[in-house]
Amino acid sequence: MKYPIEKARLSGCSKVWATERGTFFGYNNNVVDFRNIAEMKEFADAVIMDCTHSVQTPGTENGKSGGEPAYIKPMALAGKAFGADGYFFEVHPEPSKALSDAGCILQLDKLSLILNEL
Repeated sequence: MKYPIEKARLSGCSKVWATERGTFFGYNNNVVDFRNIAEMKEFADAVIMDCTHSVQTPGTENGKSGGEPAYIKPMALAGKAFGADGYFFEVHPEPSKALSDAGCILQLDKLSLILNEL
């Protein structure tokens, strides 16, 4: 991310935030290497942990992405342990009815519990 961050600064951005959200490796999982948070902090003004995208399972729901929402909270806590500056959560009162990313969305009423722990 060093070069995209430098490019954003050269275009006039005074503060650049980067996001850790996992990488797809072909095993129908997004895989997060939490060391990336510390590495991106060397170049970005803030690093945000995308706690819901990181539990996505691309292509596992008949051509759509699924997910493992049970791991959203552990992803957030691991991001905190590695120094994340903030957290991103996709939330919905009824995740199964969400029009996008339904498989990896956090149930809205669970958000405050996670935020209190963070």
